[in-house]
Amino acid sequence: MNGVFRFVNGEFIDDTLRLINHNDSRMSVTILGIESSCDDTSAAVITDGLLRSNVIASQKVHEAYGGVVPELASRAHQQNIVPVVSEAIRQAGIDRSEISAIAYTRGPGLLGSLLVGTSFAKGMAIGLDIPLVDVNHLQAHVLSHFIKVNEDDRSPEFPFLCLLISGGNSQIIYVKEMNDMQILGKTIDDAAGEAFDKCAKVMGLPYPGGPHIDRLAKEGDPLRFSFSKPHIPGLDYSFSGLKTSFLYTLRDNLKEDPDFVKNNISDLCASLQKTIIDILLVKLKAAIKETGVKDVAIGGGVSANSGVREAVEKLCSDMGIRAWIPPRSFTTDNAAMVAIAGYYKYLDHEYSSLELPPFARVTI
Repeated sequence: MNGVFRFVNGEFIDDTLRLINHNDSRMSVTILGIESSCDDTSAAVITDGLLRSNVIASQKVHEAYGGVVPELASRAHQQNIVPVVSEAIRQAGIDRSEISAIAYTRGPGLLGSLLVGTSFAKGMAIGLDIPLVDVNHLQAHVLSHFIKVNEDDRSPEFPFLCLLISGGNSQIIYVKEMNDMQILGKTIDDAAGEAFDKCAKVMGLPYPGGPHIDRLAKEGDPLRFSFSKPHIPGLDYSFSGLKTSFLYTLRDNLKEDPDFVKNNISDLCASLQKTIIDILLVKLKAAIKETGVKDVAIGGGVSANSGVREAVEKLCSDMGIRAWIPPRSFTTDNAAMVAIAGYYKYLDHEYSSLELPPFARVTI
């Protein structure tokens, strides 16, 4: 267990035992979660696993650049974090004195953005004299399925598989327990979300491109175009070849028809989306057979894609197992998932030191 420290008279004092004894006497556990890993500043309050507030401030400044600009992201976090945390506490209807601990995203993510959330969480924890809980961003996505909006909400049963798909990660995770996760397969190059966004960009669609492809795909023919699919052994993924294949398709057809993209954009989006889903599902199906799990969950930003959600539900139905599809509000980066991950770590007394720095890259 990591120590818990206070800064007193110029030095850190180990306060682990005092805080454990103090907080174990409380009637309930209230966690303030703080998320700042990329370009969304978020704060949430969870009491005994039940969500009381989840506030997210998005950054529109990156749209003009076609992607997240790290320096602009960290500056926006500095502007947003105080009002976002204040609003989360206000919406939860609590006083700051009721907060048992502060959970924050330590990584992975953009280092400048993480520093803003990490520094704020540490300062607030010192001010309130309460423990800190550091949270792995990827684990938080997995554990978002344990957020309760209503008391009778159900969650996946252990062990289960989670297909974690976002702009930076594509992983198949075997979840044995809350704090015991094993990566069975991961991307060896690009992530699924990156493939969506990069292909959207070359078609001239706004950033982020994934939601626009999802919308246009509903109007197109998914069998109109054929793109390259990788042949990677095991349960690992690769999307770089698909991106190259898509780019060559546009290049070759634009030579003959300068308006090719404009005239075929719905079919291009539908075919691209189908190819990405096919790549994801062939490995997920193999992992289900390999592990014999009865529950499969999805998480991460790409799990908001309607085609992905429908395809996973159908796959699970065909295989006679349960599919866990998160509300879209919990698919993108949000502090509710950080708070629930922190809640379970808090119950196990897994606190973090003020000395721990954020980290940009790590796996589960």
